[in-house]
This record gives sequence, C-alpha cells and structure tokens, in this order.
Amino acid sequence: MKALFIGGTGTISTAIVKKLAAEPDWEVWLLNRGNRKDVVPENVHQIVCDISDEEAAAKALEGMEFDVVNEFIGFTVDQVERDYRLFKGKTKQYIYISSASAYNKPAAHYIITEGTSLSNPYWEYSRNKIACEEFLMKKYREEGFPVTIVRPSHTYDERNVPLGVHGQKGFFQVIKRMMEGKPVIIQGDGTSLWTVTFNKDFAIGYTGLMGNRHAIGEAFQITGDETLTWNQIYQTIADALGVELNAYHVSAEFLSAVGDKYGFDLEGSLIGDKSVSVVFDNSKLKRVVPDMRTTVRFDQGVRIALDYVLSHPECMVEDPEFDKWCDKVIDALEKAKTMI
Repeated sequence: MKALFIGGTGTISTAIVKKLAAEPDWEVWLLNRGNRKDVVPENVHQIVCDISDEEAAAKALEGMEFDVVNEFIGFTVDQVERDYRLFKGKTKQYIYISSASAYNKPAAHYIITEGTSLSNPYWEYSRNKIACEEFLMKKYREEGFPVTIVRPSHTYDERNVPLGVHGQKGFFQVIKRMMEGKPVIIQGDGTSLWTVTFNKDFAIGYTGLMGNRHAIGEAFQITGDETLTWNQIYQTIADALGVELNAYHVSAEFLSAVGDKYGFDLEGSLIGDKSVSVVFDNSKLKRVVPDMRTTVRFDQGVRIALDYVLSHPECMVEDPEFDKWCDKVIDALEKAKTMI
C-alpha cells in the first residue's frame, strides 16, 4: 500500500513513518520542505515541496495516487480546502489530524468520547480544527470524500517533556528550574486529570486506522490509557531527575491574565485545554484497532525523554524571559499574602 504524509517529521508523525517504514506492505512518501531529513528512514521517499504553494504541489504530485494521504500540518479551513482539491479522486483515504482540545470547554463530563460535542470558546486553534472537521465531513456526506478524523491529546516523544505551563521556547526552562531547586508553577491545585501519550503508542492506533474501511467517515481519539493528575506528572518528572519538586500552584485564570502582559497565550492552552479534567474512553478505537494499547507508561516515557534531552544540547533551549516571568508571578503572589 502507498501512503503520503504531508509533514511527516513532527512529534507524532515521525513515529508513524518509522513504524510503517519497517513494514514490508507499505510504500511511504513524505511531502514537506525537507528541513528534517535526519529523522527520515532511508527507504522513505521524499517530495521536497511547500504544500502551501498549491500549484507547485500539484505539479510535484502529478500522476500520483495513494491509498492513504495523512495530513499533519492542516490548521485552517483554507488548508484542508486545498488538500481536497489536490487529492479528490487520488486517494482511497484522507486522514486529518484534528485535536482533542476541540472537545467542549468547559467539559460537561470528564469522560470524553468521540460523541462529546465540539466547542472551545477559549482557543482559536481548537475552533479552527473544528471548522476543518466540519468542512471535511460535509465533503464526505455530500460527495463521499474518504475522510477519517483523528483527535490526539497531549502526545510527546524523546525530544519533549510534557508540561502544563511553559514559555514560548518550550519545556526546558521548567526542567532547569527543577534541577536548580526553584519553584515550578503548576496550574490550579494540580489535581485535575490529564492524559499523556508516548508517540510510539499513538502510532499503534493510527496505523491501525490506515487502509481500514471501518475508519472512513468516522472520528477517533487516540490516547494512552494512563490518567494522571498534574501533580503526579510533575512529581514523576522530578523523580526521574532525582530532585525534590518545589511546586507552586497558581490558578489558570491568573496565569492567563498575567501571561497576556508578557506575550504568553495561556488562555487557550490552559483554560481551553490543560486545566480541564479529562479521561478518554477509547472503546471506539479499540473496536476498530484491537492492537491499540499503552506500552510506554509515563514514568518510563519521561525517563526516555530526559535521557535524550540532557544528552543533546540542541534540546536544552533556555528561556530567560519565561524564567523571570515565573519569578515575578511567584513574588507577586507571595507579597499579596502579606497584604491581607
């Protein structure tokens, strides 16, 4: 079978591409700008092209057809409209990566299924994903366009450590604060429930949907089965580092308000996502993909990630601006305690 990945070198898609590249039944193609060739397996074909240049993409894809087209970098309706024009009649399945953040906020119930309504007034990213889903499903209902919707939640790999609150340069400054014994901000009281999924586990569920006739016209969420509180997530990271966790809890609303002043958009990522307790019911996925399971617990995955990050200097990106912001937030709240 022949698969095309639009993107194919990100946190989620890299694991899927590597899994398929090791299987004899798949011929794997990537269409991207060629910026991360180092993570592409040798037997994977690569079309170097910016798909936002539709004319160039159409020319590069001329005469090609695929069993599955996998869209990992479609964030707005105009982008999936472009894909529809490029791949209508040229693929047996089009899998679109949406987001579990599209589910209703605030949550009406903590157990999330594919039938949970989609609505997120706090995050434009999520609303755009919802609009993309609506466009694609309309094309499926009216024209039979063979779409499958996939909604990941918080997925990570060996290059990333999952966190709730971090700056624009990523997670590492929080890890550095932990190692230095400095207080680390956790949203809320840290007891809300969250699910993190290692990308190799995500790849099990995703590849099981590829070429699967029962997936056409359907939406699936793909997450691991392990649910943790944010306190447990941060404590697990600290344990893996061999340091004592100095947790400092701050309301998500306060973080959102003061983050805006420093250019940190925390309303969407916190109030519209990570501060909301969710437990994913993956029964639908497991009926269609019986092999889906969690093989990497978080305590195992975070050690894999930290071992990699701490041995690769390019992953240790410091963020002094975020570090100062954390200190200012904590100092302001400590001073407020003395004023009452």
